[in-house]
Amino acid sequence: MARVKRGFKRRRRSNKIFKLAKGFHFDRRNKIRHAMPTVERALAYAYKSRRLLKRSMRQLWIARINAASRLLGLSYSKLISKLSASKIQLNRKMLAELAARDLNAFNFVVSKVK
Repeated sequence: MARVKRGFKRRRRSNKIFKLAKGFHFDRRNKIRHAMPTVERALAYAYKSRRLLKRSMRQLWIARINAASRLLGLSYSKLISKLSASKIQLNRKMLAELAARDLNAFNFVVSKVK
């Protein structure tokens, strides 16, 4: 049985890490010992940040809807409850777009609810 050296497998495994470590500084880019924990940490932060982005975008939409609805004499919570009671199915993202870009259309939606 021939002796198996680690060249091919190790290089392939390392290259996978180095590809993810592209753009890092100093030894974190080209030494597997330093690149490995940095890449693991970066992947963990990327996973967490994808969820945080969804959360912060929803906060932004709610703030925009609240600001526009208060101009028209309604609070955010009353607007949302009246929308659901009148069976108007517009999500917060679309309501925020209307509030930010087309106030006349947002005003029309609010007038349908009132």
